[in-house]
Amino acid sequence: MKRMTKGLAASLLLAVPLAACGDSSTDQAETSRWDEIKEDGTLTVGTAGTLYPASFREEDSDTLTGFDVELMKEIGKRLDLKVQFKEMAFDNMLTSVQNGQVDVAANDISVTEDRKEKFAFSTPYKYTYGTAIVRKSDLSGIESLEDLKGKKAAGEATTVFMDVARQYGAEEVIYDNATNDQYLRDVSTGRTDVILNDYYLQTLALAFFPDFDITIHPDIAYNPQEVAFLMDKENTELQENIDRVLGEMLEDGTVKELSETFYNGADVSVEPDVDATIVELD
Repeated sequence: MKRMTKGLAASLLLAVPLAACGDSSTDQAETSRWDEIKEDGTLTVGTAGTLYPASFREEDSDTLTGFDVELMKEIGKRLDLKVQFKEMAFDNMLTSVQNGQVDVAANDISVTEDRKEKFAFSTPYKYTYGTAIVRKSDLSGIESLEDLKGKKAAGEATTVFMDVARQYGAEEVIYDNATNDQYLRDVSTGRTDVILNDYYLQTLALAFFPDFDITIHPDIAYNPQEVAFLMDKENTELQENIDRVLGEMLEDGTVKELSETFYNGADVSVEPDVDATIVELD
């Protein structure tokens, strides 16, 4: 009996660490990316750093700022997280979210059905629509979207605006994280013909470079859009927490205040009243 009792005790003692190991592996498997972010205390955000006024550096300054950047900084503050920005071309941001190099992409990103199949989006914080910058002297020979065929459209390959250009047969001129002055000067000098982009961004760009031969086309408005932060589709806890504090910021006027700061008094958090063409993309 004593031998059996000792054997049983030994078996029980051996079983304890095995059970503990099993629980540890289970806990490890259940650790989410949000748990890792909280433990590390850092939220990693992909942004361009060259897209005024969403993400840029002021002249003679190394400090990254902009509407999207300052929104993310405030979100990080409210979540008690340090925000680390990684600057990259827009075409690399979506891949970086997918492979985990960044947790969030913040770069004036439009919400599309195609992207919603692959990524999670925050609550929209900006509403806008598409316009076209052309040469002021001759409207680049463009009267409507149908006239884009054969015209040189400047932009980045994976934006919704370049999708519209392709839809109408424009010739793509792709830039890798170029600054606004390069895009705009090329239209002004005739190297390219048109830039399809967001109305608010186009308006500010014109005001910033008054000497260029450029204007917003008076007859082209298309595809009302929502803009939001983009995340990995599996990172639901991060999405929920960002939505929670972003909702607070919309409610308490923080988003409106930042919008008016960076968009020359405009509140981009409300939907504009505009008659815009809907372009169905292939």
